Amino acid sequence: MADIYRPSLRLRPSEQRTVLLLGDFIASVAGMGGAIFFWYQYSLFRLVESGLKRNVAERIIQIEVPFWFYVLPLVWLLLMIDSYEIHTASNWRKTLRGIAVAPLVGLLGYSLLFTINTDPNSLPRIAIGAFLVLASFLTLGWRAVYIRLYTSSGLMRRVLVVGAGKAGRTLVEAYRKLNPPPFLIIGFIDDDPAKRNKSYHGFGVLGDSEHLFDLIEEYRISDVVVAITGEIKGETFQTVLDIQERGIEVTRMPIMYEELTQRVPIEHLETDWVIRSFVDQVRVHGLYELLKRSMDILGGFVGTLIFILLLPPIALAIVLETGFPIFYSQPRLGKGASLFNILKFRTMSQNAEADGQAKVAAENDPRVTRVGNFLRKTRLDELPQFWTVLRGEMSLVGPRAERPELVAEYQKQIPYYRARLLVKPGLTGWAQINYGYVATVKETFVKLEYDLYYIKHRTLNMDFSIVLRTIGTVLRRTGR
Repeated sequence: MADIYRPSLRLRPSEQRTVLLLGDFIASVAGMGGAIFFWYQYSLFRLVESGLKRNVAERIIQIEVPFWFYVLPLVWLLLMIDSYEIHTASNWRKTLRGIAVAPLVGLLGYSLLFTINTDPNSLPRIAIGAFLVLASFLTLGWRAVYIRLYTSSGLMRRVLVVGAGKAGRTLVEAYRKLNPPPFLIIGFIDDDPAKRNKSYHGFGVLGDSEHLFDLIEEYRISDVVVAITGEIKGETFQTVLDIQERGIEVTRMPIMYEELTQRVPIEHLETDWVIRSFVDQVRVHGLYELLKRSMDILGGFVGTLIFILLLPPIALAIVLETGFPIFYSQPRLGKGASLFNILKFRTMSQNAEADGQAKVAAENDPRVTRVGNFLRKTRLDELPQFWTVLRGEMSLVGPRAERPELVAEYQKQIPYYRARLLVKPGLTGWAQINYGYVATVKETFVKLEYDLYYIKHRTLNMDFSIVLRTIGTVLRRTGR
């Protein structure tokens, strides 16, 4: 049999992120070098304009580049952090928005430093401006090259899905929602005679497992996704092992679904997979727990200070519109189903739940006051919870803390719902920044998929990224 097609340049998502980071870093370093050169030329021009001859000015000119200026490429990577999600990076509109926002946020941060700094000469405005402009255009050029390569069919992975049942069709349905697609799905194979020559979501069943080798060679397949959640035939299992030995990437459907959506496919998980993922693998290194708690203490302290500073104007606005109380407190479930009380600024009218029934906030909820609407959109209503983070009952990052009544109700309708109690709830989280607020059981189902993805994959880098993306959400005022 001929060698199976194996494209040498296909990249996994983690490898694509590395390429993105490296390209952005090179662009920002070039921008920094260009900014220093521009700063030198501008200073030289000013000296010549003052009456000195150019050759004299070149001999006496001196520019002192502060040490922090050499850290600007790393700052630029932080400003671009929203753009390292693979599906965002491949979309022109989202890429342009990210590159447009980064220099604006950088300029805002510089302006704040310039205002409070006692020595304005240590913060060269012309060099900062040149860096932001050059880094933006150079990054834009690099991202254009990346998108061109990423969407080139000759370099994209070619995927065959084993199993045209519910799991396989769910995967393809998620794939069709992505534009541009991260790879090319060629079709299905399935041993069920009733599915032969059928088409699902625009992708045909090309054959059965007996012809898997021939189909891989004919369609130049680089990846095979096993989307069989029930029992797999011994012959099919052996064939999958054989193609893996020949260099084809073999992935299970839940893993590929996570890659596509950054969620866990709750409906298509088997019990042993759940036990491995959320019992055996959920434990994290003690160093992570220590660093995460340190981040919580630092963030909780800073947030509490901001809360104290903003308390008088917010309290006055609430009282003037709807009177007292300023705060409201509710019991919530924390890690291990431990009960604690959260404190928030009141954003709804008094007696918003007069019947005593727990209700989730809906979009355009009539119970929300005008001041409350502003507080929710800017997330300022969450400020009192920084004290809860400081006490250790919550974390900066984690699943949203829910009321005991809602948890009891949801766990009857949604599989594995209590798994979100394996970690501390957070002020913000993976689900909050990717899906926002929910009002229905169906939406809660999707949000749980994001929560479980976070629990399974959480790292300090992921936590830090979520915090930075939350700041962007606050600035865009997209809360509800």
